[in-house]
Amino acid sequence: MANDFPTTRDMPSRLGKAMLIAAWVVGLALLVLFFQDHLDRDRNPNRDPDLLVDHAGVPSVVLARNRMGHYVATGSINGAPVTFLLDTGATTVALPLDLARRLELPLLPGGMSKTANGTVRTWSTRLDSVSIAGLSVRNVRAVVMPNMPGDEVLLGMSYLKRFDLLQRGDTLTLRAPD
Repeated sequence: MANDFPTTRDMPSRLGKAMLIAAWVVGLALLVLFFQDHLDRDRNPNRDPDLLVDHAGVPSVVLARNRMGHYVATGSINGAPVTFLLDTGATTVALPLDLARRLELPLLPGGMSKTANGTVRTWSTRLDSVSIAGLSVRNVRAVVMPNMPGDEVLLGMSYLKRFDLLQRGDTLTLRAPD
């Protein structure tokens, strides 16, 4: 039992320390990416919905409900990708002001709207096209809400009224009328 004290040869080298730290950083980054993708899929299970055509040639889209009970789907406004939250209680499509500006939508005085958060001033606009998986509608009325947070678009009845809606279990089917 001559000398049981650690020496510098027992310590990891600088290269070893750097590789260990790099491995931890890469591992954590991969975990963040994996869980972020998982959370995104939970929030929007319809990121790439399919257009189905039945034997009679009638197109439809089947959307899955997310964990919170909402129908969220990726679609497009005027060809630009957006995320929709389907809202049968909304009279029109409603967009946040920042998104409307990015889409370069014309804003006209719209007046006041009653929302779950109270009465707010809005602007009105027309959308050249609104689409989910190819179920497209042209010339759709919309309102722009200045205090609406995020980039999510409330897909209201100015779009949805053009389709038959069928909810069964955890799915909602949008079907073009016969």
